[in-house]
Amino acid sequence: MKIAVDAMGGDYAPQEIVKGAIETAREDGIELTLVGSEDAIQRELKKYDISALPIRVVDAGEVIQEGESPVAVLHHKQDASLLVAMRLVKEEKADAVVSMGSTGAVLVAAIEILGKLEGIRRPSAGGFICGFAPNTLLFDMGPNADCKPRDLLNFAAIGSAVARKLLHINNPTVALLSNGGEEGKGNLLVKKAYPLFKESHLNFIGNIEGYDIPFGRANVVVCDGFTGNILLKFCEGLGEAVVERLRAALDKQVPEERLETIADNLFALTHTAEQGGPIFGVDGVAVIGHGHSKAPQVTNAIGMAKMAAELNLLEEIKLELAKIKNEG
Repeated sequence: MKIAVDAMGGDYAPQEIVKGAIETAREDGIELTLVGSEDAIQRELKKYDISALPIRVVDAGEVIQEGESPVAVLHHKQDASLLVAMRLVKEEKADAVVSMGSTGAVLVAAIEILGKLEGIRRPSAGGFICGFAPNTLLFDMGPNADCKPRDLLNFAAIGSAVARKLLHINNPTVALLSNGGEEGKGNLLVKKAYPLFKESHLNFIGNIEGYDIPFGRANVVVCDGFTGNILLKFCEGLGEAVVERLRAALDKQVPEERLETIADNLFALTHTAEQGGPIFGVDGVAVIGHGHSKAPQVTNAIGMAKMAAELNLLEEIKLELAKIKNEG
């Protein structure tokens, strides 16, 4: 397993990216290629004993800065670490790429370098939304604010493939996120998507509401990225607010160590997406992590890339999209 890591992407690059990569190499034995300023990466590597680790460095002379136009970067920064790492996958020198850099830049680079799968108008980002529902995935989580009904159907097909491979559910249930469970509820997008879902081969169970998500009422919950991102951020914010209230209420009533364990567990349940996730709908494995990721999150993201490649997730998604295409 060979994974290319954009060592210059993220708020704490390259220090935390290199640290996380080393921890992954020690635990999983993955062959890692760190892409970026060779001098900066080597300075970090010298802090650790990596003599027995399968780590190599590929020099890239440019870095994509936060706020830069992703499209402009593609034309004017061909030697950027993200683009060099992405090309390693395209050239089959790596099985996957991981970056903690700008989400927009990673998405555009994946589309332009790896290409979109047949039938995909817009790639999707999705994954676990809430630890209270470990068998529930949400698609889309942000990249696609404005969608068409066919986009939602593609998200559902991708989500079904991911649920089968990742959650080992043979016939995952699929639902549209709406403001009511009855058919006919929802905005214009949901109303137009509903008959497409109903006529597809998917295990469509109708509409569900936000209330249903923590109870795992569906394996794949589908919505546009605008709604999905708000839901994701609300879940994270609510978790932090509850943790603060919990600490204040139980202060001096519960041993501090026990209180911190409870708070950490609750925080983790509402921040399941912090480890990042793959871009679904491009012809390759590319994982985006949060920009503020530190070594543990970097390790998680690399682990997710490894899992996606090992499970042959890409081929499963292609098969599911082909079914949708054949249904017209």
